[in-house]
Amino acid sequence: MSDTVLRLTGIEKRYNAGKPNEVTVLRGADLEVGRGEVVALVAPSGAGKSTLLHIAGLLDTADAGEVAIAGEVLGGRSDRRRTVVRRQEVGFVYQFHHLLPEFTALENVALPQLANGVARKSAEERGLALLRSVGVDGRAAHRPAALSGGEQQRVAFCRAMANAPKLLLADEPTGNLDPATSDTVFGALMSLVRDTGLSAVIATHNLELAGRMDRRVRLDEGRLVPA
Repeated sequence: MSDTVLRLTGIEKRYNAGKPNEVTVLRGADLEVGRGEVVALVAPSGAGKSTLLHIAGLLDTADAGEVAIAGEVLGGRSDRRRTVVRRQEVGFVYQFHHLLPEFTALENVALPQLANGVARKSAEERGLALLRSVGVDGRAAHRPAALSGGEQQRVAFCRAMANAPKLLLADEPTGNLDPATSDTVFGALMSLVRDTGLSAVIATHNLELAGRMDRRVRLDEGRLVPA
């Protein structure tokens, strides 16, 4: 079994190709993330980090290059296969929690498991265990509107982890929080990642948070270089 969970090779992405307003975002970006490794992705706004994460997580396709997750090369695979890999192997966290407002915290974490064929009882048991691991199990029956920003984001972390992915991709996961809450919530995320042993790529502007990860990379004119 390969120790490389994510491999990006020669990733290129442009928008409005062939038009006067063509914009090239990625110019041959390469990245390898090992099993259990947490990589910080640092870049200014507009540099392409969200695009890179979307391509890595199979939410978007590259114009050139190759994406491999857990040793499986996904280029040329069917949309159905890409969807299965994305659902089972990849967890996403965004700056805004995107929780479903009509469901409780526990239901938000259980839903991805139910969609993956897990029985409701088992999904709720795992969901509650995940919420407990980040200290919000006491809020399991509350809907998102009744939760603080930090609590909402911790629930979002649990939802991303619900199907036990091999890879976590997070795009400014604490960028919408005040500094004190950001530090607490980031600590909860790192504990969750370390306890489960999964790999992660976490985009952040916060260099202090980036320094707490295993390795830092940055986008420089569309390529990834050490930071």
